[in-house]
Amino acid sequence: MPTWTWAIPVVAVVLLVVALVAGAGIVVTVLCIAALVGAVIASVHHAEVIAHRIGEPFGTLVLAVAVTVIEASLILSMVIVGGAEQAHLPRDTIYAALMIILNGVVGICLLAGGLRHGVQSFRVEGANSGLAALFPLATLSLVLPTFTTTTRSGTYSHGQLAFAATASLVLWAVFVFVQTVKHRDYFLPERDPANPEIHAEPPSMRQAWLSFGLLLVSLVAVVGLAKILSPVIERAIDAVGAPKSLIGIAIAVVVLLPETGAAVRAARLNRLQTSMNLAIGSGLASIGLTIPVVAAASVVLGIPLELGLHEAKDIVMLALTFVVSAVTLATGRTQMMQGAVHLVMFAAFLFLAFVP
Repeated sequence: MPTWTWAIPVVAVVLLVVALVAGAGIVVTVLCIAALVGAVIASVHHAEVIAHRIGEPFGTLVLAVAVTVIEASLILSMVIVGGAEQAHLPRDTIYAALMIILNGVVGICLLAGGLRHGVQSFRVEGANSGLAALFPLATLSLVLPTFTTTTRSGTYSHGQLAFAATASLVLWAVFVFVQTVKHRDYFLPERDPANPEIHAEPPSMRQAWLSFGLLLVSLVAVVGLAKILSPVIERAIDAVGAPKSLIGIAIAVVVLLPETGAAVRAARLNRLQTSMNLAIGSGLASIGLTIPVVAAASVVLGIPLELGLHEAKDIVMLALTFVVSAVTLATGRTQMMQGAVHLVMFAAFLFLAFVP
């Protein structure tokens, strides 16, 4: 096991204790930011080790759940600290995560894989199952709250919130059942005997359990450091006069960056099925698990929650992403053109975030 994989979680926890005891000065804050990024990367590394041990498609499921736990922890930490001022953060983060996954991650994978291998293929049955669940989940969570009339625009009543959270959890659970039990073969990558990298020896049971323990340590560090750094991040956004939505984008980027690397590596190894499992599975987990968590916290702790997209441009971008994803992934065969289309939409999302 590389030294950094256990050293970073330990250092992150130590810095967390120092910040709690001595306060977050300038030097400690800078170190905590570096430790937070390192802890996120270490978390996903250890999730990958566990994933390699248990095999596909369970492996990508472990990665998706680990990333979502980190995302939900960061969101809750900042919402609890920020209160009503951060009521929009769950919406911004989930929307940013969907745009990053469906346009950024998918686009890079299709472009990188297409440049290296020409035409690539994956099981369309698996991708369609995920997209069929993802589209209504995103609409139910991010679009409908803008148009309901029981409460003010952008919000759900407690009853509506409970229904949305339950529907999200149920659809995610059904997808997991389909992915791991009922139609597992739809999500298994093709074996390429000419590619020795995909047949690497899985880690031992001891290594897997050690990674599980370090994963828990890393997650504790991520949650604690996020809670300490959230006021600093808010002040920095205000100081430069940037849109508040950038906080959600920043959280999504930090959380998804390591998983993006795993998906791109798989595409370059001509394992596009693994890339699709990671991307679509992460999108589903991002909504199916995060919405119930933040909904429960909102009701129990009395935290205001604003889920509906309030800008028409965001709803248009979300709808366009759905349509293009359905078209580009419809045949199970892709090439670099599809990747370029997704990346252009991702660039549009980032541009409009800075220049609304």
